[in-house]
Amino acid sequence: MKIVTSLSFRGQCAEAFAFYAQVLGGKITAAIPYGDAPPGMPISDPKYKNWLMHCWLDVGDQAMMGADMDVEWAPNIDKPKNGFDVTLHSASIEEARRWFEQLSAGGKVNMPFGETFWSPGFGGLVDKFGVPWMINTIPQEGWKPKG
Repeated sequence: MKIVTSLSFRGQCAEAFAFYAQVLGGKITAAIPYGDAPPGMPISDPKYKNWLMHCWLDVGDQAMMGADMDVEWAPNIDKPKNGFDVTLHSASIEEARRWFEQLSAGGKVNMPFGETFWSPGFGGLVDKFGVPWMINTIPQEGWKPKG
């Protein structure tokens, strides 16, 4: 079994997934625009021609999926995303810090990256596409917080 996070955007899916592929070192293996849909699909308005109906990003043995939605199909798509976070875990504090810094560029930091009682490096942010992220460093055996 594989549990895959699926993110919805409003015309920014291709840009967001190119950004995530760059930051996470992944590869986009599918990016299908509505304009390539077979005849008879319910979403045929030309303004959605370049929006993605399906995008798939492989990152190591993990994956993320995405699509563009509009308010007619997803009534809350224009509201801030809430109630979830995409969470990344790394044994490397340097890698976790790099992810945090790159993903937070142009976004909003909710919790600056730093030591917590459970991790040598943790932070929370909302990226420039409105997606909330938590970045966590997995402590090495024997790690204890300094504070």
